[in-house]
Parts: sequence; C-alpha cells; structure tokens
Amino acid sequence: MNNSTGHCSTGDYSTGHYSTGDCSTGYRSTGYCSTGYCSTGHYSTGNFSTGDRSTGDYSTGYCSTGYCSAGDYSTGDYSTGYRSTGNWSISKYSTGHFSTVDYSGFGAFNKTCTPEKWESATKPNFLYFHLTRWTQESEMSDEEKKNNPTHKTTGGYLKVYDYKEAFQAAFDKASDEEIEQLKALPNFDADVFKEISGIDIRDRDKVKVAANGKTVWISKESAKELGL
Repeated sequence: MNNSTGHCSTGDYSTGHYSTGDCSTGYRSTGYCSTGYCSTGHYSTGNFSTGDRSTGDYSTGYCSTGYCSAGDYSTGDYSTGYRSTGNWSISKYSTGHFSTVDYSGFGAFNKTCTPEKWESATKPNFLYFHLTRWTQESEMSDEEKKNNPTHKTTGGYLKVYDYKEAFQAAFDKASDEEIEQLKALPNFDADVFKEISGIDIRDRDKVKVAANGKTVWISKESAKELGL
C-alpha cells in the first residue's frame, strides 16, 4: 500500500492527481516532495518547474525563486546568472538588468541606471517568455514518450527549452512596436542584448534577397527603394 489519495497517482503518500513523485501534492508532478503544478523538480513548489528546491514558476534553475529563471540560487526573473537578482541577466552575483558583468551593481545593459528610470520604461511583451511548457500525451512524439515514461501516469510531460531557444522563439513573434520598445530601454546595447539572448537585433532591419544564385542581406530601406 502506498497510502496515495491522488487520482492516477503512483507516488507514495501522494495527494496530487497524476503524480509519480513520493510525498507529492502537485498535479502532474514527478518530483519528490513537490507541491508545484506540473513540476519535475524535487522539493519544488514552483509551477512548471524542473529545478530542485525551486519556488519560481517555469524555472529550470536549482533553488531558484526567480520566475522563468535558469540560474541556480537566482531571484531575478528570466535570468541565467547564478545568485543573480537582476532580470534578463547572465552575470553572477549581479543586481543589474540585462547584465553580463559579474558582481555589478544596479544598472541596465552594464551601465548606470536609476531604479526609477528602469521602472518607468515600457518593456516589450516578448521578453516575458517561458522556459517550460506542459505537453499533453497526445502531442508527444514517439521519441518523447520513450524518454519520458511517466507520461503514462501524468498524461504528458514538462518540456524544457534552452534559454536562448526560448528567447529566439519569443523574439520571432515580436511586433515592430515591441522591437522599438526594446530599443528604447535605458542604455540599450545591441551587443549586450546579443550576448544574453543570442539574437542580433540588427538583423531584424534586414531582408534576405536571392539573385543570380547568390543570397545577400540588405536593409529594409534599400529593399523598398528597389521595390522588393
């Protein structure tokens, strides 16, 4: 007897429906002692979280409280830097937003910025992407089912995206207005943004043209002048 009260649950002392983790109360959870919905991290309370002891939703970092964070012990949202409190930061022990410099103070894009100036700036919606997504069993490929056998109990699995992969997918869907909002952020730096996200925003202003067996990139302005 496993003393389980959760519907379709295989974990001992589990009360969460479709749960396979012992002592779990979160629905569709596979992590031990987990209370987060669709969580695979042990001792995790964050929803859609894969990091152990994580309380941040959609987090893949261990002991992370930051929303959509991939950095261990991170409290900054959308951050990959360890012990970082700044959002969209890849630096360690940093409090700045879009920071790549370790042990840096509060700022934006590695330059000084007041909290008031940052808070008043409009942030584009595409920056708020997810690192994980619950995938229903009906949507899973044969390979995914093979690699995630618990789907038979949980009804699916938690798919994890690489940080830059998720960033790129969100950027691809961004509107021109959102791109302008990004460029208007305090101290915006295209090179810093590329280092963090893997995206060269300058490519957005170019179009690919194929002619005479060759492919070249030209500016949108030039394309309009050529009637393309």
